[in-house]
Amino acid sequence: MNIQWYPGHMTKTKRMMIENISLVDIVIELVDARIPYSSKNPDIDELAKNKYRILLLNKCDLAEEKITALWETYYQQKGFAVIKINSLKGTSMTEVTNTARAFMKEKVERLKARGRLFVPIRSMIVGIPNVGKSTFINQYVGKTTAKTGDKPGVTRGKQWIKLKKDFELLDTPGILWPKFDDKAVGLKLAFTGAVNDDILDLTTLATELIDCLLLRHSQNIKDRYKIAFDTIEEPHKILEKIAIERGFKQKGGEPDIDRAAKILLDEYRGGKLGKITLELPEEII
Repeated sequence: MNIQWYPGHMTKTKRMMIENISLVDIVIELVDARIPYSSKNPDIDELAKNKYRILLLNKCDLAEEKITALWETYYQQKGFAVIKINSLKGTSMTEVTNTARAFMKEKVERLKARGRLFVPIRSMIVGIPNVGKSTFINQYVGKTTAKTGDKPGVTRGKQWIKLKKDFELLDTPGILWPKFDDKAVGLKLAFTGAVNDDILDLTTLATELIDCLLLRHSQNIKDRYKIAFDTIEEPHKILEKIAIERGFKQKGGEPDIDRAAKILLDEYRGGKLGKITLELPEEII
């Protein structure tokens, strides 16, 4: 299953980010804590190479804590300030502000010494579709400012958001990159909902997810769906067992594996299979 998805508005978004990067001092990037490598747009590193960088490991409540800690160290060693957040609950919002202020303290003091009475801190917030960026902004601001939705690509234009008197945030639409060179990256993005489900074969995607989970998380599937299987069993057979256990039937009594596939994907994305991280830093070449 080879996944490629790059809607036309993403080209416009990238161009807009390039045009506006000079207006900000800090780039705040959200990634999905379940796939901290695959959900990180490689184009952003080049775009923001001369800026202060804050990396937010969002949805950390859905990821394995020990592995999240490994990713935190991994990105800190690459020069990022790393903060674990849960944008739905609004955790660690103050830490984001304090980190940004710490980055800018010297510059602000220097400019004020030269007579600048007002020195705003300007940040750009970026991330792939459906990573929780709009939800984070709404929690951060304390009111509904950015549009949110379950489908990727809800935010379509840039907007400046004033957080405090001296703190401004430039919101940008979620952006992927034109080509996923690694098939596994495309699959992980699809598993977590960063790629629009409307262009995908969800049954095939669900069997790919089962295949991905078999090595380290087969027990999560067994516990959730009360089924038994060996790790060498074919993923489509496991999906069929899920359909049977849940009572999903087509006309004629055959297991409705399409419905089972949708349920499996929804429940994985919602954390009902437990805390699951799909990649480790040691796997990155």
